[in-house]
Amino acid sequence: MSQQRSNRGAMGRATIRTAGRAILMTILVGLAIGFAGSGEGAGGSNWAQWRGPDGQGISTEKGLPTSWSETKNIVWKTDLPGRGFSQPVIWGNHIFLTTDIEGGSAPEGHRPPRRFIDGREFIHPEWSGADKLHTFKTICLDRDSGKILWEQTSYEGKVYDFRHKRGNYAAPSAVTDGRLVWTYFGSEGLYCYDFKGKLIWKKSLGNIGTFGMGVGTSPVLWQNLLIIQADQEEDGKDSFIVALDKKTGREVWKKHRPIQSSWTTPVLVNAGQRTELVTSGNELLIAYDPATGEEYWRATGLKSHAIATPLVGHGLVIFSSGYPTKTMVAVRPGGSGNIDGTDRIVWRYNKGTAYVPSPILYGDYVYLISDAGIMTCLDAKSGKVVYEGGRVPVATKFYGASPVAFDDKILLTSDDGDTFVIKAGPKHEVLGTNPLGEPTRTSIAIASGRLFLRGEKHLFCIGRSAGNEKGAE
Repeated sequence: MSQQRSNRGAMGRATIRTAGRAILMTILVGLAIGFAGSGEGAGGSNWAQWRGPDGQGISTEKGLPTSWSETKNIVWKTDLPGRGFSQPVIWGNHIFLTTDIEGGSAPEGHRPPRRFIDGREFIHPEWSGADKLHTFKTICLDRDSGKILWEQTSYEGKVYDFRHKRGNYAAPSAVTDGRLVWTYFGSEGLYCYDFKGKLIWKKSLGNIGTFGMGVGTSPVLWQNLLIIQADQEEDGKDSFIVALDKKTGREVWKKHRPIQSSWTTPVLVNAGQRTELVTSGNELLIAYDPATGEEYWRATGLKSHAIATPLVGHGLVIFSSGYPTKTMVAVRPGGSGNIDGTDRIVWRYNKGTAYVPSPILYGDYVYLISDAGIMTCLDAKSGKVVYEGGRVPVATKFYGASPVAFDDKILLTSDDGDTFVIKAGPKHEVLGTNPLGEPTRTSIAIASGRLFLRGEKHLFCIGRSAGNEKGAE
């Protein structure tokens, strides 16, 4: 803010100062277009939510292990009860996971919701799970030893809906602020624990119907709010996004969303003078005020299943989906109203995306991975193709884990449990292949110089192990 002065020299100095402040503000705003979620920085030793600091799958740690096997660089390996796809969430010496233990038959007469298409009942050939009883648990492990510190039964009984046979009821990842941890099981509730395993509160959000595919969205934190995106069924009439007081579970705001089932997690973006809660979807892409739920802007959606988490960087939010069509769209946040047809829509791309795994934005490039592990590299600012057709050394499938990146390397983990180390940059190069020894559908977590990989039956800690002091080779 400038002040009028009678002295011309003072006015000149004021003008220079004002211009300097404007330049500085421009630089700061440019740097600030990024994630504004749980408050932990990208260089922190915690991995406090789905996709870690910034919700983007990127660690700034150096010297992390890039080579391992079933016997090499395994610091510890812990048996886990049941099955789950939730990513390890880490704060200090605590690791949090969820799991589903399938039991006996559900009570006779229990029926999940029926679906109809053109007046005829639809039954998906790969629906599963609703005919069984289930125990959903929240588990805490010691980061250094792998010892299970506590496990709490969050829910026990019949489930509201089916899941896909390749899916899992314990798919959403936890989120923590270092004092409390929150876990989410869709129709079967939302749970808040302290770090000693004491239940602080629990809350039902009602029946969440995702056309029998299971839930996938993970909760996010913003200031004192815990936010859940709950897009439902094919008509979207019951879809909503809700913010709860993180300490009590009290509803602060709730907004209807005219969007059918999605499995994506929202991101929080600092768009200069405000924070935007940005959400993906089939019908619409919408940004909200996280404090009130009021809508900032919207654009036409992906017209495809929204599963991938949006990417944030270079002043853009990049949305993607891989089924039934492959599409990406880059949006400049900070707009208002309907931004279709404006310069807020920066670029589009229509190849190379995966059904389930999120892409990753690392440095100047966006890296896409197909279901078969074929990589595409795009310039993040323009969407121009840098390379296509980058392949991993073996034929495999990528229907689960999303990539992570650190130290100029990108790690891709296949359903078979092999992690491929790819050199970041404009040329595709595979630096190594690391077998885990069991299947996995879960993304890697990174904290305090170690990698944490969840397999089908175990949680693995990879880092400096006895007999290998360097640990990174």
